[in-house]
Amino acid sequence: MEGSYQINPRGNNIFFKLNLTLQLIILNVFFYIVSLIILGVYGETFFSTNLALNPAYILNGEKIWTIFTSIFVHGSFFHLFANMFSLFFIGNFLEKLIGRKRFLWVYLISGLVGGLFFIFFSVLFGNPDVFAVGASGAIFGLLGVLALLVPHSKIYLIVGPLLLIVAEVVLTDFLPGSILPLFSFIVNILFIAMIFSLLFPVSPILRKLSLPLQLSMWMLPFVAIIPLSIISLFVPLPIGNSAHFGGLVVGLIYGFYLRKKFPNKTKRISKLFS
Repeated sequence: MEGSYQINPRGNNIFFKLNLTLQLIILNVFFYIVSLIILGVYGETFFSTNLALNPAYILNGEKIWTIFTSIFVHGSFFHLFANMFSLFFIGNFLEKLIGRKRFLWVYLISGLVGGLFFIFFSVLFGNPDVFAVGASGAIFGLLGVLALLVPHSKIYLIVGPLLLIVAEVVLTDFLPGSILPLFSFIVNILFIAMIFSLLFPVSPILRKLSLPLQLSMWMLPFVAIIPLSIISLFVPLPIGNSAHFGGLVVGLIYGFYLRKKFPNKTKRISKLFS
């Protein structure tokens, strides 16, 4: 038989034609749906011990895979939404600057190191039984690279939703249990509305309530971590600051490496986005 043909592993699959950032978002949404099914079938205990990162298990040499799986599962829809919203804008920007392969390695290594930092600080502060989920450590790694490649590029930190999280945690101890579900629902709706108010400014009041704070890129990761770390000393926030810090360290190291290895390219990029 004459002639030849090629097998294209991607074929016409739309997923493989997307950029890596969108692929990661789709994977995170997919794993969130799977985790909901697992929660419904097997219960919260199975979820927290087999998918979430629990330092106590890792220290005993058990559930090692959760260092990886915890990067792709989230505790709630609003947790997922906040992370994927951030990943969409930060990821698309960075992926264009450093390319697909470098982007993937930064994302994964930042997420893994963020998990290791979470384990270390959980043990250090005597609380190894808490568990962590989410892509925040990986996203902070991406921010770390951007902080060094485009330090003077402007970006918004939306302060309002962060204050909502703090308010929800504080007020939960004082509100009657009967209205907590409604209160949590209202907070979550406001959380999403504040974020979308920056993209679709249909309500000037809501935009003001979102408290958008324009910062240089190099400032953003530190402003996002330090105040919440201080607040968490007094209020038990559902935020893994140690994982954020671990991911950020990876991003900063890699950003520094790129600046040293490609000084001319990185200087041009920095000037272009100043």
